[in-house]
Amino acid sequence: MCEYSAIDGFANDWHLVHLGSRAVGGAGLIITEATAVLPEGRISPEDLGIWRDEHIAPLKRIVDFLHAQGAVAGIQLAHAGRKASSYAPWKPQGQVPAAAGGWQTVAPSAIPYYETDHTPHALSTQEIAAIIKAFADAANRSLQAGFKLIEIHGAHGYLIHQFLSPLSNKRTDEYGGSFENRIRLLKEIIVAVRAVWPETLPLLVRISATDWVPEGWDVEDSIALAKDIAPLGVDLMDCSSGAIIPKVKIPVGPMYQTPLAAAVKKESGMKTGAVGMINTAEEAESIIASGKADLVLMAREMLRDPYFPMHAALRLGVDVKWPDQYERAKPR
Repeated sequence: MCEYSAIDGFANDWHLVHLGSRAVGGAGLIITEATAVLPEGRISPEDLGIWRDEHIAPLKRIVDFLHAQGAVAGIQLAHAGRKASSYAPWKPQGQVPAAAGGWQTVAPSAIPYYETDHTPHALSTQEIAAIIKAFADAANRSLQAGFKLIEIHGAHGYLIHQFLSPLSNKRTDEYGGSFENRIRLLKEIIVAVRAVWPETLPLLVRISATDWVPEGWDVEDSIALAKDIAPLGVDLMDCSSGAIIPKVKIPVGPMYQTPLAAAVKKESGMKTGAVGMINTAEEAESIIASGKADLVLMAREMLRDPYFPMHAALRLGVDVKWPDQYERAKPR
């Protein structure tokens, strides 16, 4: 799946991704989702990966095509942790057994997501160091493939989120317990990625801004995290939510996560991205125009309507170039 990001509003024709001193031009930002930095970090056996050099050339062909069309290609680097080795969403639910090609999952603590899941292996500090290096290596490969933006995936109950949340992190070493210890992995990944990712190119971090559980990670933690990681070279915090434990009641509705992005932006000063149930051009435009967030990320609406950018531009009265093959169908 890819996400299409509208930045600085539809009225600006999605022309510029501008985050602090880092900017990349283009007609739109397209981000590949959850690209695994290690084979055991895949959510499912079908997932995209960038854990070896052989992955660079095939991804570069896609990136070059996107850039030739005037878009900007970004990549989301991820490790699924205890939620790895799962069947693809359109297949039977649950984790893939070893006999069917599944693998041993890892986590900060040996606590499965579902009680019926395989028990994950609790990572040693040496194994954590190897994962940090894997993120840096993946960032370097992303650069070689031509990507212009990286988003580190720290949301949705995947590995980094598992370290952040006290609901899944029960460690007693330097990676567990206090807030400072639980955010250590993410900070070390950011530093390692920034060491190989050019200062001129944007780096984003996606988080679950709240676990929607009183004793879990919350928006105040997200605000504190934003203040901590901004000096490390993070340009924007993409504010999603939930998915650290099952059966949590979440108030899902139109733009339901936008207030999280607005709160983090207001209280931390960091640029933020809004995501989740943003389905219309008017909704996306209102978020940017009102200053609730600096970026709007849309995915499912793009699956429902692959031509959403053209339709959105029409609704908002913005003249954009249509593909040559479709130009005759463009309303005048």
